[in-house]
Amino acid sequence: MATHTILNKSANMYKIDDFQELNNLKISDLNNKLFCTFTTLAELDGLLDHITSSYSIMYNKIFVLHIKSNDEYVCTYNIDQGNTAYLDRDTLPTNTIMVHRKKDTNTLYTINALNELIKKLNGGVVDTKFPIDWQHYKNTVLLTQHDELKQLKTKIFKIIEL
Repeated sequence: MATHTILNKSANMYKIDDFQELNNLKISDLNNKLFCTFTTLAELDGLLDHITSSYSIMYNKIFVLHIKSNDEYVCTYNIDQGNTAYLDRDTLPTNTIMVHRKKDTNTLYTINALNELIKKLNGGVVDTKFPIDWQHYKNTVLLTQHDELKQLKTKIFKIIEL
């Protein structure tokens, strides 16, 4: 049975693993990073309004992905470096994490998830030189929750051109 990530959960449900990582950063570390914010369809328009009115978005694009398994949406965007004067952890949308991206496979991942994936594929050993066949994770968000690797399949819902 699929577990819903956001629906029917409290707003602070992501106080674990990948979502704690953002709280440990200095604001100056948030320059030109790829952010990933999880939301529901009902809250999507409000989230997009908040993001576009609060930050200068690099590349003038926000990608909205649909996670089919739990009918959840995720927005990915880069915040321009010039925002650091007023960028504050409290103004970042809730349920936001920083991710990395493999462009050729549209794979989004956190470092924690990458380490867990390598451990899973490499007999429990984290080896930074271990080769990953990213085609196996095409159109997927890889993250960790409760020290467990989560693989969320995605499909592009829409691309917001600013």
